[in-house]
Amino acid sequence: MYNQGGGILEEFKNVYNRGNNAHVQLILINLVIFLVLIISNVFLDLLMGTKAFEFVLTQLAMPSNINNFIVKPWTLVTYMFVHLGFFHIFFNMLFLYWFGKLIQEYLGSAKVISLYIIGGIAGGIMYILLYNTMGFYADRVDSSILFGASAGVFAIVVGSATLMPNHTFYLMFIGAVRIKYIAIFYVILSFASITGSNAGGELAHLGGAMVGFFFIKQLNQGVDWSKSVMGVIGFFKSFFSKQSKIKVSYSSRKSKSEDRQTNKSKSAKTDQEEIDHILDKISQAGYESLTKEEKQKLFNASKK
Repeated sequence: MYNQGGGILEEFKNVYNRGNNAHVQLILINLVIFLVLIISNVFLDLLMGTKAFEFVLTQLAMPSNINNFIVKPWTLVTYMFVHLGFFHIFFNMLFLYWFGKLIQEYLGSAKVISLYIIGGIAGGIMYILLYNTMGFYADRVDSSILFGASAGVFAIVVGSATLMPNHTFYLMFIGAVRIKYIAIFYVILSFASITGSNAGGELAHLGGAMVGFFFIKQLNQGVDWSKSVMGVIGFFKSFFSKQSKIKVSYSSRKSKSEDRQTNKSKSAKTDQEEIDHILDKISQAGYESLTKEEKQKLFNASKK
């Protein structure tokens, strides 16, 4: 299929590269990996047998056995982008879109990505830690693997509910529901299921949920966990991006340039102080306590 805009690939690139769009970017990454895996599954089964795809899956999913994990440490990150079932990825991406959009609008892309990554890592750590320390799970350790975006999504869901507890979603057949109740419901449901057939996944959900709560609480106190995450991501991105080596001199306008830079720095400092004050207000009285002007300032800051 080809259209005047350049085809499906070009449309995909345009959507992915759109600014301040992290929740959609995460969804697209998950969808692409999902399609690659299900197509690989079919071809590998046909050409090499089922064990070939099982080998691929074990390189991406996170094992609960510590000895297996030590030789595959990258799975602590890769597992959160792996889905094999349609409904598994559908509901994860649906929640990622709904709640990720809220974080995106009010706090920006860095917070969405950081919540997803830190929540996923925390979920994986809780999974492997409890599976190897609690006797209840002893008979599952050697055969259990973890995959799916749920832990990262739970971090975003609970993070949204912590930031804006009284924000309302309108659910089919139910009506208006405050998101704090949606988050509480799913956290309780996961806790009630930690002895069930998907115990590892439910433990990961709880790990992600804790990150979502403390991430926003720390942010309200001026501690931004996303700086470390984005710093690491920026470090790895530097290996794949071309750095310009051209140096441009503006010696004839040096004084004016310096003045403009000084003014920008003062303005940025003032803006940051206002945002810190707004975040403190959210921490003390909730998002709904903000004035219309304060909400707009927070929204504008999230775009930067």
